Amino acid sequence: MNSAEWVLMIARVQFALTMGMHITLAALTLGLAPFLVWFEARWLWGKKPEARQALHFWIKIFALTVAIGTVSGVVMEFQFGTHWSGFASKAGGIVGPLMLYEVLVAFFLESALTGVMLFGFDRVRPGVHFAVTCLVAVGAVLSAFWILAANSWMQTPVQFTLNDSGQLIPDSGWSLLAAPSFGWRLTHMLLASWISVAFWLGGIAAWRLLQHPGERASRLMLSGALTVSLCAVPLQVVTGDLQGENTLAHQPAKLAAIEGSWQAPAPGEGEPLRLFAIPDQQQQRNHLEVAIPAIGSLYLRHNLTGHIQSLREFAPDTLPPVLPVFFAFRLMVGMGLLMLLVSVLANIQRWRGRLYHSRRLLRLLACCSPLGFIALLSGWIVTEVGRQPWTVYGVLRTADSVSPLSLSSTVMIFIAILLVYGLGFALGLYYLLRHVAGPLPDGEAVVAESVQTPA
Repeated sequence: MNSAEWVLMIARVQFALTMGMHITLAALTLGLAPFLVWFEARWLWGKKPEARQALHFWIKIFALTVAIGTVSGVVMEFQFGTHWSGFASKAGGIVGPLMLYEVLVAFFLESALTGVMLFGFDRVRPGVHFAVTCLVAVGAVLSAFWILAANSWMQTPVQFTLNDSGQLIPDSGWSLLAAPSFGWRLTHMLLASWISVAFWLGGIAAWRLLQHPGERASRLMLSGALTVSLCAVPLQVVTGDLQGENTLAHQPAKLAAIEGSWQAPAPGEGEPLRLFAIPDQQQQRNHLEVAIPAIGSLYLRHNLTGHIQSLREFAPDTLPPVLPVFFAFRLMVGMGLLMLLVSVLANIQRWRGRLYHSRRLLRLLACCSPLGFIALLSGWIVTEVGRQPWTVYGVLRTADSVSPLSLSSTVMIFIAILLVYGLGFALGLYYLLRHVAGPLPDGEAVVAESVQTPA
């Protein structure tokens, strides 16, 4: 590779790393905020002391996440000016306003009120504090709204004009929200965040119950997490199917890469479900393919004989990297099915009154705590890598979006960001682990009256 190709590759890797870390923190705040609202509501109106303990326990983690996410978000957005000046110059008229709205309307609301929420327990009235907690949750949703509006437009651009200077100009203010994938992507991201945090929060609660079997606050955490997961995971399956139909209509090359479909089946035959394969982009074929005939058509076209456009029907220079998209999608779906199974099993045991006394099930839930975030990051890889080689799908190529930086400066910036992000996340993780393993707030934990924990 020449110098320009190295700069492009390093810039892409850097953005992928910073975005991957930031989206994890964003999902944490987005998914944790509703739990804070629920804990505080149970404390104010249910008079449950364990709800107050749970609120104080998680509010510190939420504040830590917002603090680290602020730093990671600023660095991520600065990259548009430093590494992606071509994109900023050509698409700034559309993406710029959406990011400004995210900062003005959502980020300031969420960040400023987080301080009130964290330090205002003894300084404002309980009802006012609860209103602040609700506004923080609203701010998290608004932040996701504007960011996903920008990203959805990049995925499925509509209602714009290309002027003589090569700049993309929106037809109107409403055009910024007109991307046909926006509604499904926003819904999918909200559900993914709630599911990820539900499994993470539930896993931590299960781990605490293994150490402190009578801890009522942890029982409340786990019960709430399992309720959310039981409702949200099936909904995510439905929205995933609907988003797949949207991808079929607007990003057919991405869907073909997801399926590893290099050529259409014979007439009368359906699209197979490829359970495993090793896509070979150079030879345009799959190695070691394991597939179930016609089942792919069932979820892709809702019949047994429907087809999708195959990868060979597109120009080779418009195809995304097939192998990472293919495997990331299967990892995402696998994690989703596993979470559905675990959620149903755990809720059945909860209804039978056996959940808190089953150490095996509590261990399983603790081990499953990262599954949601694994699925979320896998889905992000499918979405973003599957969009390549475009930053604005079908309009602006990634190679034309990168800044004309020297290789040496690109490497130095990349190393500096790795060090800063590595140190920040390492310190945050250290504090998080210490906090999770420590005692609940307000002194001793509220303990259940009857505790029986068979091995």
